[in-house]
Amino acid sequence: MENETLDPTAMINSVIEAHGGHLQSFLTPVLILISWTAVMWLWMYATRIPAMQKAKINPDDARHPGTYGDRLPANVRAIADNYNHLHEQPTVFYALMMFAALTGGADGLMLKLAYGYVGVRILHSLIQVMSPKVMQRFLAFALASIVLIAMIVKEIIRVFL
Repeated sequence: MENETLDPTAMINSVIEAHGGHLQSFLTPVLILISWTAVMWLWMYATRIPAMQKAKINPDDARHPGTYGDRLPANVRAIADNYNHLHEQPTVFYALMMFAALTGGADGLMLKLAYGYVGVRILHSLIQVMSPKVMQRFLAFALASIVLIAMIVKEIIRVFL
């Protein structure tokens, strides 16, 4: 067997050539969730910086997560917590969508599941930031998890069975 060198750029270009606009449409839910993460990022700084100033917290003294958290209002902490949450489970979603897009799994069902996942994650964010009801937030998280697991199982079945 010859020693073949894989060229990732050529591989990606061939996928884009073959799927064109379909690939962009398929990856739109990824862009939406990335954009939502950016909204939460801006919201976090728009609320956290003034809250830290009001509480007279020196940023150098608060360099470790959770430091002085008890001196910030709960709604400000909730926004920061949600921003962090958007860097946890959604990373699996991003990787799975890229995998599906590059290996032939970009079908209608996967796209519907992706939009469902993104919608529930945005709902989860809004509940976490606007409501102290943990059970409501948990239900949104559980639903998002179920959708993500369905996406994973779908890809496993497509690839291995």
